[in-house]
Amino acid sequence: MVKVELELCNGCGLCVRDCPVGCITVADKKAIIGAGCSACGVCTKVCPKGAAQKVEEVVPNTITCTSCPVQCQIQAGFNGACLRYTNQSGTLVRNRELVDTVPEPGYQAREIDWPLITAIGAGTEYPDPRPAPYIVQGRRGDIEVVTVVTEAPLSYSGIKVKIDTNFHIGEEGAKVRRDGRVVGMVDTEEYGSKMLSIGGANLLTGSSGFIAARTIVDIANGRRVILKVDSGSKLELQVGCRPVIDGEEDTTMRVGCGSATVGLFATHLKGAVDEAIILDHHIVGLFSEHRAGQEVGMTYSGVVPTGRKSTDGRYFGDHGIGWGGTAITNPRDAIKSINMKIARAGMRILVTETTARKAALFEVQQDGGVQEVFLTPEVKGVIQLIASNCEEARVSAIYTGGTGGSARAGVTTLPVELTRAVHRGEVKLSIGGAPAMLLPGGGINFMADVEKVVAPDAFYWTPTPATIAPVEYTMELKTYERIGGHLSRLRRAQDLVGGD
Repeated sequence: MVKVELELCNGCGLCVRDCPVGCITVADKKAIIGAGCSACGVCTKVCPKGAAQKVEEVVPNTITCTSCPVQCQIQAGFNGACLRYTNQSGTLVRNRELVDTVPEPGYQAREIDWPLITAIGAGTEYPDPRPAPYIVQGRRGDIEVVTVVTEAPLSYSGIKVKIDTNFHIGEEGAKVRRDGRVVGMVDTEEYGSKMLSIGGANLLTGSSGFIAARTIVDIANGRRVILKVDSGSKLELQVGCRPVIDGEEDTTMRVGCGSATVGLFATHLKGAVDEAIILDHHIVGLFSEHRAGQEVGMTYSGVVPTGRKSTDGRYFGDHGIGWGGTAITNPRDAIKSINMKIARAGMRILVTETTARKAALFEVQQDGGVQEVFLTPEVKGVIQLIASNCEEARVSAIYTGGTGGSARAGVTTLPVELTRAVHRGEVKLSIGGAPAMLLPGGGINFMADVEKVVAPDAFYWTPTPATIAPVEYTMELKTYERIGGHLSRLRRAQDLVGGD
């Protein structure tokens, strides 16, 4: 069990913050460990004073859990640190029923493309040489199919978070923190979206490993998390919901970059304006100079937009908190200069962004200056058209992991044969029923959309630290025999879930 050396404790509360079972409180500036402590060791690792210490004393009626290396001492009526197992009257019980899954109506695929059961609620067998908790067999058509399931503790795991937004959140590579501790970084941007990389083996084994693991699990399970990017934004994120960035909820993602927006709506722009600048933090589009503008009969207007020229009609923008995720907060500043040897007085220039949430119309004056004028009905029509083609901004996430290590022993006695069979497509990997994308190359590295997992709260974390994912391997019986499967542990699927 764990005790607190009171003379060393300063009541900082770090142990309260990180205790996975919530059994620690602070009173009179001293930590108090209450009933339910599983001796998982989190408090002993985060205590800066060494006040929390494990002692060789066992609470009566505890059970040692062997489902992961932590080996929690679970007290009667309480859960272990991962919250999956409960000591019920002296018996360690997985406190969630096994989750079955049925393919969607009309689902057509190979017999092995859908697991017979999921691993959600299956529990874990540890150490590695033990066969997986459930190895089930069922018939699909004329094929005998096997699914092997386990809730696997994965130290090599993380989550990729996709944030549909033009808002600037921070520089690529910037650290991402939760409660002041590093849990990931800003990743390279994707089309119309910002990306975060949370967790990974190096962070999980570092000083912020506990909160990194918990953050991965919270995001994967659809809980709202608050993150802060170094020298960047505060993010409130929940999978399936709109992102909130620096207190502002984003509603739509861009239809395309500035160049793509010109290309998509060139025919509509021609009838409404003489020139258009589509602001975007990657590529600003200049309508008349763009190839799409020329395609619909435009000639260069003499307008020069703010940005660094890439190719005709395409300019690199600067990141910022302004229009289109650029540094431009005043639309007039989008017009760098006008060559009056080419331009003419009375020309109308539209300045907008790739979501069309903001727009301004300017008229060129005799002296080469511009004056803002009211949007015409034609311009309003183009703006509405662009806006109507934008998708709703939302947060999504891809859980990433590697099962190419010792977790294979629960499936087969020939681990490399399992790896080879997975890469040959003879074994289908899924995560809580969600199809997993296999990364090429060695090992079994995968990615899975957390929104396709068939039941809520399917992911857990353990203070090794690691995340715990429901993993299923599905294959033909003859494949399982060939790769050295644990055939003596086979049981019929209908005995567990009432049918194939």
